[in-house]
Amino acid sequence: MQVVVAGGGVAGVEALLALHDLAGDRVELTLIEPETEFVFRPMATAEAFGRGVGERRAMNRVAADVGANLIHARLTGVDGDRRLALVDDGDPVPFDALVVAVGAGSEPAYRGALTWTPQSDPEVFGGLRRDIEEGYAKSIAFVVPPDVGWPLPAYELALMTAWSAAGMDQDDVEIRVVTPEHAPLALFGVIGSQAAGVDLADAGVTVETGAYVEEHGDPPALVVQPGARPLEARRIVALPRAVAPKLSGLPTDGRGFIKVDTHCRVAGSDRVWACGDAIAFPIKQGGLAAQQADAAAAAIARLAGADVEPQPFRPVLRGVLLTGRGRHWMRSRIAGGGGEGETARHALWWPPTKVAGRYIAPYLQSLADGGGAGAAPPSGKPVELELDSEFAHS
Repeated sequence: MQVVVAGGGVAGVEALLALHDLAGDRVELTLIEPETEFVFRPMATAEAFGRGVGERRAMNRVAADVGANLIHARLTGVDGDRRLALVDDGDPVPFDALVVAVGAGSEPAYRGALTWTPQSDPEVFGGLRRDIEEGYAKSIAFVVPPDVGWPLPAYELALMTAWSAAGMDQDDVEIRVVTPEHAPLALFGVIGSQAAGVDLADAGVTVETGAYVEEHGDPPALVVQPGARPLEARRIVALPRAVAPKLSGLPTDGRGFIKVDTHCRVAGSDRVWACGDAIAFPIKQGGLAAQQADAAAAAIARLAGADVEPQPFRPVLRGVLLTGRGRHWMRSRIAGGGGEGETARHALWWPPTKVAGRYIAPYLQSLADGGGAGAAPPSGKPVELELDSEFAHS
């Protein structure tokens, strides 16, 4: 069975690893990916503060470890009737099953603010830290725009900026987070939100919740709704908005994100699945992308004849908040979990990584531990994510 995975990010690599384990030699894998490296940057917010580094792995190494053919091209569309993956360079790629895991792009939400992205982090925060050290930036606002799929980086940036300013003896810098959420990191449940609130209070960071920042006029002016109040701060840093990939032949929502069912099968298709930031799921996060990839891989493995019982995507949100003084581990069952969640200062899953993928986490850990070329990816029983949790027994 010819299985094609388009996209070599977290979702795509997780799908390849899961298919390699679940379906084995029942499938022949092909990876379509334009980049030559897999870039893993869950610690991006920490890089500008000297608290973490990104990882880069050769894409041909990743493909070789799962026995996949690698095609350096970009997916442009899908011809479902003829089962062809359309690419920007070369002939269409035939498939029996296709996983679309191309991710999403990003765009600034406002013209009148700095926009933080993992790629722009050194430029944005190099200048900001100099302004703080020189006493020029005495008020900084970190903005979570409406429709942002992952607000956690705003809190990490605010926390680490606050502690960094204190380390420069700049104790009068006012730092706040402006967010439409009803509570800080509310998606982690009541307990997670309360824990984040303690970290923010300890760092002297204030949070303005229920606040929607809009931009009007030229030159642009930022205002806070409700009330149409000017957003007043010496420096304003905003998270970007996700931008859907432009792919032909796939059903999408109003913003262009791919519609899927609970097994991540593309709506109206029997041989195409999609996972990760490209799909119409409101939270864009690596751990959830890996869970979506697992659901898709299990369904495909079953289609290929493997003795696998496909399970629907039931999201469990796992996140690590970098506080500037340590880490806060948070977990919440966001599909029918009752809204409580849980948090701890120690790891709640293993391996203890910010992206808790069932296959990708141990695979990347094995590479970090010095696995040489040709080292086998995880196989057999996948990593057990849960540690000392009620989730492990539910």
